[in-house]
Amino acid sequence: MKRKLLPVIITAFAILWAGVSPAQTPKKSGGTLAGIVLGQNGKPVEHAAVVCQSSGGSSPRVIYTDANGRFTITGLRQDNYDLRASANGFYSNWERNIVARTGQTKEVTVKLVNRDATSGQ
Repeated sequence: MKRKLLPVIITAFAILWAGVSPAQTPKKSGGTLAGIVLGQNGKPVEHAAVVCQSSGGSSPRVIYTDANGRFTITGLRQDNYDLRASANGFYSNWERNIVARTGQTKEVTVKLVNRDATSGQ
């Protein structure tokens, strides 16, 4: 009887051990910037465009806020980033040098303040 159970026990152990192998451990996929875009009235802005780029100006991305004015940018390499939002002809000032760290989420509030699309502030 013991000899018949030994292969079953070994097989069960092998299956359990394989299920927790380090090769299947999820890797951290970079940093995350998340936040909300607010209008001049202080209310969340739906479908606002959010531009995110490294502080050196490379790798720009554009994403859009959801129905609650929220946005999430994932998979960012560890670096400093600049953000700017726009909607309905209004723009925010640049939010500069926001630090993204691997495995962490940084929350940002962006406010639309002016109609000047060329403002670098």
